[in-house]
Amino acid sequence: MIEVRHVSKVFTTMDIGTVTALAEVSLTINDNEFFTLLGPSGCGKTTLLRLIGGFETPSTGEIRIDGVDVAGLPPHKRRVNTVFQSYALFPHLTITQNIAFGLEMLKWSKADIDVRVKEMLSLVRLEGYGERNAAQLSGGQQQRVALARALAPRPSVLLLDEPLSALDLKLRKGMQVELKRLQRETGITFVLVTHDQEEALAMSDRIAVMSAGHVLQIGRPEDIYDDPNCCFVADFIGEANLIPGALLGRANVNIVTIRPERVTVGPGDAPAARIAGTVSEVTFIGPDTLYDIGLKDGTRMRARVRGDRGRFRAEEPVTVHWPDEAERELAS
Repeated sequence: MIEVRHVSKVFTTMDIGTVTALAEVSLTINDNEFFTLLGPSGCGKTTLLRLIGGFETPSTGEIRIDGVDVAGLPPHKRRVNTVFQSYALFPHLTITQNIAFGLEMLKWSKADIDVRVKEMLSLVRLEGYGERNAAQLSGGQQQRVALARALAPRPSVLLLDEPLSALDLKLRKGMQVELKRLQRETGITFVLVTHDQEEALAMSDRIAVMSAGHVLQIGRPEDIYDDPNCCFVADFIGEANLIPGALLGRANVNIVTIRPERVTVGPGDAPAARIAGTVSEVTFIGPDTLYDIGLKDGTRMRARVRGDRGRFRAEEPVTVHWPDEAERELAS
């Protein structure tokens, strides 16, 4: 559905001069796929989304949507719609009028608009809300209206620019499920921009992890989590212990990464095969307990243990262990 070929974007400003936001980025996004651009602030993910949407022009490279080179095409000429972080609803219009607005601009007939608005209200589970004003809705309801408005013209691609960031935690998790349901039911390609790793893992078919204008790794959530290809990806996706290879007697390995949930914590007098350390912090987070542990060479390690509340305390000597298959060797 989307092909990004060797795309770069350079901005020039009066105060800081030339800035490279994207550097030779290439990726392919499939039809009927939930694809996420994930990375920290300033990594280039929003710039790439804006290039796909037509709000920016590439400095070099090519973008094709459904086989068509979209260079020079403005946003309204592309079969792409965007849901912005702010939702951008018209507060003085009803929900029905907000959803119908884009269809009216496209010269749809009134009869077709009425049918489509009804379909969209049902899709986003807002039946009976059509005559309310947008200003009367909660944040989650406003987001659903923004989604309905963007989906109404049947775009080939829906771009989502951090649409959940303004919601509280419980509502955000609920909307993650709703977004995935909408993508599955409509069959439209969704492209999400987020810095929230958990959000990306929960919703995506595939993820592109970005840093400093580059795509570092593309893959299914479980592949990126279990098999990161570099230290940045390992550390950015979830939590990761980055252990010097020398600590494990591997002079030819820079870093070994182990996920905290794979680490077992035992008493300080456990078998010698374990690595000794001292608990520095204990954090209770409901079903799990987090142990921050200082190892014998000063390396910091985190263990995430199911239950286990109160078993070990700060300043207590412990040992740590993990299965061999939990290790991933990485370049630094």
